[in-house]
Parts: sequence; C-alpha cells; structure tokens
Amino acid sequence: MANLIRSAKSGSDWTKNELFAFNIAVVNQDVATFFGDPNLPASTIDPIILNNLDPPPGPVAKSTRLFFRYLKDAMERFPQGALTESAVDSFAAYLLGLLDYDEPDRVVHQRLEIGFVMCGSRVDAKPDVCVMDENYLLLVQEDKRRASVDDPESQLIAEAIAAFYENNRRRSAIGLPAIQAKVFAGITMFGTAPTFYKLPITTALLDSIMTAQFPLRQTIVHKLVPPVPNMAQFLENGMRPLENRRVILQCFEAFKQFVE
Repeated sequence: MANLIRSAKSGSDWTKNELFAFNIAVVNQDVATFFGDPNLPASTIDPIILNNLDPPPGPVAKSTRLFFRYLKDAMERFPQGALTESAVDSFAAYLLGLLDYDEPDRVVHQRLEIGFVMCGSRVDAKPDVCVMDENYLLLVQEDKRRASVDDPESQLIAEAIAAFYENNRRRSAIGLPAIQAKVFAGITMFGTAPTFYKLPITTALLDSIMTAQFPLRQTIVHKLVPPVPNMAQFLENGMRPLENRRVILQCFEAFKQFVE
C-alpha cells in the first residue's frame, strides 16, 4: 500500500484508491455495536408520518405535509439528473431540520465548498448537505451510483477530512489550539435510503494526506445500514414502506448522539 500513487484530488474524485493509499478502512457494524445499545429509541416525529404511506385526507401540520412532498420528490418526481440530485439533497436537509439536528444553535446548509491540502496542493470537497455551528459537525453525501460511477463513501470521507482541516483553520484564526482528533457524523443518501457513518479524523491522518505519506496507523470508519425488514430492496424502496420509515427514523434519533 505504501507504493500506491498519491496525487492531489478534489473530494468529488476520491475513490477506494485514496482509501487504500492513506490506510483508511470502512467496517460495517450492527445497531448494538454502532450505537452502543441494541434498542433503537422511539421516534419523536409526528405519528401521521409513521403510520401513513401518504398524507391522509384533511388538514395536517405544515411540517408533516412537507415531509410527504419532499419524500415524493426525492423518490419519483424528477427523472435522473440534476433535478433528482437537488430533490434528494432538499429531502435530506429538510429531514435533518425536522428531526432537530439544527438544535441547539446549529444550521443546515447545502452545497458548501470546503478546502483542504492534499499532496501539497489545495483541493476542495463539497458535501451536499452539512450541519454546523461554528464548526462542521455532520456531512451528507448523495449516493449517485444509479446515474454515475461516483464513490459516495470515499467522497464522504474526503469531506470529513476537509471539515477537520477547516475547523482547525478557523480555530487557528482566532487563537485557539488545534483539535488533535474528531469523530464526524456522516450520512450517504441513495434516494431516501440513508447509511450512517462515524468518521474519525486525526492530525496524523491529515498530515499524511498533506504530505502524500502512507500512515502507519489505520483509520477505521464505522458504518451502519439501517436494519429494515427487506434489506435486498432497501436502496430501491428507501423510506417509502412504513416498516422502513420507522426503523430509519429511529436510527436518525439514535444518530444525534454523534453530532457534537
């Protein structure tokens, strides 16, 4: 692995090659191991969302109405292409707000550009959605494999590295010491099907990336695919089936603990 070619690449161009080149591995975990508890918490969302495939007749809360509209748009309204990507990003951003990921005193942004240094050159990473206060806390990358050969997992890891670099750059600008390590929360979205990640980034890893060196210590990224009843159809069905929707929303509730 130490002899792999390393060159400066934007986050959108990262692939498994960059993960191999910088000694980064992704490991699947089950609910108990990933969250530290085998039992998922109850969802705090409107029961209408949990118990109805589509909005029921009659008036519903605006937040509930918008959930169904964003879900529909992300799954079926637009053909594949830029509009589909925009609809998926809009759904992810809305869902994070609905579930209070923007509390306390946080904000949800879409398509911010974050710079970092790789192999001696400045490059950029562009998460589709992020949650932040003064610092980047959570990153979302759409999984576009249905329409392209992009590697969303590698892109998400590059975005976490960029977020770590930018967080410390901001700290330096106001006279604060650099943070030596941080675990970022990350999500990839294939339509309305999320996969959750814990992304540990350290100054040692960043230094290796900046100087094109192979890190001796491996970075382990942990990953959770929500345990929906029909895993074979998870990516295709996403949050449309009620059984899937309930499990996924419970995972979102449990995942809040890592946004800090």
